[in-house]
Amino acid sequence: MRPKWTRLAALLAAGTLLAACGQPEKPSTSGVGDQDVATGGRLFSTADTETAKLGADVGPGVFPRTVTHALGKTKLEKKPSRVVVLDSGELDDVLALGITPVGMATNAGQNDVPAYLADRAKGIPAVGGVSNLNLEAIAALNPDLILGSKLRANDLYPQLSKIAPTVFSIRPGFPWKENLLLIGASLGAETQATGLLNDYQKRANEVKAAVKGAPKISLLRFHSTGIRLYGNLSFIGVILKDTGLARPANQDINELAAQISKERIDEADGDWIFYSSLGAGPSADEKAVTSSGLWANLGAVKAKHAIPVDDSVWFLGLGPIGAMKVLDDLKKYLG
Repeated sequence: MRPKWTRLAALLAAGTLLAACGQPEKPSTSGVGDQDVATGGRLFSTADTETAKLGADVGPGVFPRTVTHALGKTKLEKKPSRVVVLDSGELDDVLALGITPVGMATNAGQNDVPAYLADRAKGIPAVGGVSNLNLEAIAALNPDLILGSKLRANDLYPQLSKIAPTVFSIRPGFPWKENLLLIGASLGAETQATGLLNDYQKRANEVKAAVKGAPKISLLRFHSTGIRLYGNLSFIGVILKDTGLARPANQDINELAAQISKERIDEADGDWIFYSSLGAGPSADEKAVTSSGLWANLGAVKAKHAIPVDDSVWFLGLGPIGAMKVLDDLKKYLG
């Protein structure tokens, strides 16, 4: 079974289940033109046309402002300072923009926050899990902005918006760059958000230049719902595309992921395999597969090119801090 799964307003241009099932809009194939680079604008491409339409009605840093988002329009009278985030992507984004939220939701499959953000997130109160938010805890923090997504908390939006101005992206995952721009628009930090993404793309270009040969990269994840091969409509799929890295044909798909069984693990082969399990430590499926003869016979395994990676970064990162860490890993192994 294979589950089916951005132009911000020109005013912004100065800058898991990873996974959830759902049919996204057709991704944009437009990249960045020479004129954009020459004029000091965006150096990065975007992946989701619908998310790119979201943003603010005034120039960078100007308040009051009205932000158009996935569930309507939200007016912000002044720059927010007490922000609650409802997923790991929003947490990564606001921390990257220099803001420590007053509350955060914890991740499905994780005991707390993604490990790579643990030091930065130390002391931030939890407001429940991504899928079981505690509205009383959120209200008690007296936030002036709540950031989340339609996919995660659509049904709770009316209640959340009564607590504080609330801005929702369409979904987490592959539109991670567009989501950062939307959060930048909500915080009056458009220029900073664009700067972070320009820095990311510069680093992606460095990785691309350092890669030896033209390897095909396989992405394998042992998820609670089964074994997945990740496609282009995923956080990590977007990063691989930005670095110019090729994919095996069965993963070069405009979907989040394709499901396979233990018996079909040969479909995970590639020049390199990067794999992980959702949650803490190797799952039972990972242990069973990676100790099997079928695994031992894979070309990438024989070449010692099957690399376990940090699931909280590669599949739950969903923001610029996580993306930069993925690029560091790619440079380490492929450079």
